Amino acid sequence: MVKDTKFYDVLEVPPNATDSEIKKAYRKLALKYHPDKNPNTADKFKEIGHAFEILSDREKRDIYDQFGEEGLSNDGGMGGMSAEDLFSSFFGGNVFGGRGTRHGPRKGKPLKHVLKVSLEDIYLGKTTKLSLNKNVICPKCEGRGGKEGAVKQCTTCKGSGVKVSLRTLGPMVQQIQQSCDACNGEGEIIKEKDKCKHCSGKKIVNERKVLEVHIDKGMKNGQEITFSGEADQSPGIEPGDVIIQIEEKSHDRFQRRGDDLYYTAKINLLTALAGGQFAIKHLDERYLVVNIEAGEVIKPDQLKAIRHHGMPSYRHHDFGTLFVKFDIEFPPSNWVDKQVIMTLENILPSRPELAIPENAMTEDVELTTMNDEQQRSASNHMANGEEEEEGHGPSVQCAQQ
Repeated sequence: MVKDTKFYDVLEVPPNATDSEIKKAYRKLALKYHPDKNPNTADKFKEIGHAFEILSDREKRDIYDQFGEEGLSNDGGMGGMSAEDLFSSFFGGNVFGGRGTRHGPRKGKPLKHVLKVSLEDIYLGKTTKLSLNKNVICPKCEGRGGKEGAVKQCTTCKGSGVKVSLRTLGPMVQQIQQSCDACNGEGEIIKEKDKCKHCSGKKIVNERKVLEVHIDKGMKNGQEITFSGEADQSPGIEPGDVIIQIEEKSHDRFQRRGDDLYYTAKINLLTALAGGQFAIKHLDERYLVVNIEAGEVIKPDQLKAIRHHGMPSYRHHDFGTLFVKFDIEFPPSNWVDKQVIMTLENILPSRPELAIPENAMTEDVELTTMNDEQQRSASNHMANGEEEEEGHGPSVQCAQQ
């Protein structure tokens, strides 16, 4: 007598049905109710698959017959296999050619590497070699682990690599899965004398592989280059991909924003006021000679553009813009005598008159020179809007004469 006949009823077989009768019933019903043939029977198809998963496994069937559905553990149902996968494994593929069921071996995990690349290499393009170690199928035993016929399926776990034991908890029975100690979870047993001497029965060996990575002009930071099937190999598993991720190094002269470049040019006060030339060393070792027309005044932090001299765009290689920001270098204090200063007064625009209302109170004060640390502290307070506890800024002392 069986406690519960639900699964037998789903497959339309009696509780004393043989394994052959159960398989025959499943084949008939699975073909009849497959969703690709009857779109409205998906639930029925899953129910049939679930019943067959239990009754086709002798150990699970014995538990079900004795304790009913409650006696099966949470993973005692479909065992992680979907109804579609069960159908595909039973019939050897997708019979109806409908939506995708998994065919062939599963694919291994991808192997990811970060490749640091200079801005010069991205500007010019470069091919570099990358060496990596990976597992490959043993060429001596062709991934069998031993000589042909020496590898046997583990009789303890029936090749699953997992041993199932039962534990009774009052009226309940818990099913516990553990790695099979007879085969160390491999599902196969190879006698020591029959193991492949090259791989020691592991089926794989380590190999050094050199990949040629082509850095195309204009590639972006974070962009990936994929080498299909170049990751670790393992028997029965399709090798994964090797993915090379580009990491752009910071540059000491240029900053990149998409296809544009930004450069800070330091010019002296004379060039800023009266024109002249300055040079920019580009990423391909060329020097761009930049002319500033006489009479064109360049102001501090002013931004100008040199078109078609930025980064090349990816694939199309159209060049972006090179933006130039100006840093004006002023001469030091007391750099000329008063006679030259008087000459400058005749050359430069006149000083503006003081904008002080008539009858306003006035007081003459002196500017105090601060050292570099005091200037940084004052700039930080100004930028952050912070205040000292007593309402004073950084301590300032008069410069020594």
